[in-house]
Amino acid sequence: MIIFYIVIAIVVILLIYIVATYNKLVNNKNKVENQFSQVDIQLKRRADLIPNLVETVKGYAKHEQNTLTDVIEARNKVVSANSINEKVDANNKLTQALNKLLMLSEAYPELKANESFLSLQKDLTDTEDKITYARQFYNDSAMKYNNIIEMFPSNIVASIFKFKKFEYFKIDENEKEVPKVKF
Repeated sequence: MIIFYIVIAIVVILLIYIVATYNKLVNNKNKVENQFSQVDIQLKRRADLIPNLVETVKGYAKHEQNTLTDVIEARNKVVSANSINEKVDANNKLTQALNKLLMLSEAYPELKANESFLSLQKDLTDTEDKITYARQFYNDSAMKYNNIIEMFPSNIVASIFKFKKFEYFKIDENEKEVPKVKF
């Protein structure tokens, strides 16, 4: 009879552990998804600012049509992206296109002095800062969740219930290059 109680106690403890671990995994998964939605909100804000920025630049830089087209195409890819990986790739391309667009202001002093352009540029800079922080929080949440999935013994519960790892936001390889400064 004592063996029966010991077996029952072990089964109950095991069930309690499984339920607690499952709930912990769900909680952390939801945090990661919430953090990604915060990133998504800032990316949407940036995407909404771009048409106004392009229209402002268009009046000054008529022969820079390729740059403007690249920005609009990159923005449209961001808006239509569905998965996390698609959104990350699309936003990396948009960042590159925006950098080219903002460099145009150096070639057009009138544009650089335009109040609408300056206001949009400031809004875009603020949004980029928010995106950076939101990405950082997302990556932190993803790391915590991924650790739970990979660490023993919670990895057993994670594999039973088919919890999948989240990808991190990473910078594009082109952004790692040191900019060349010429005098």
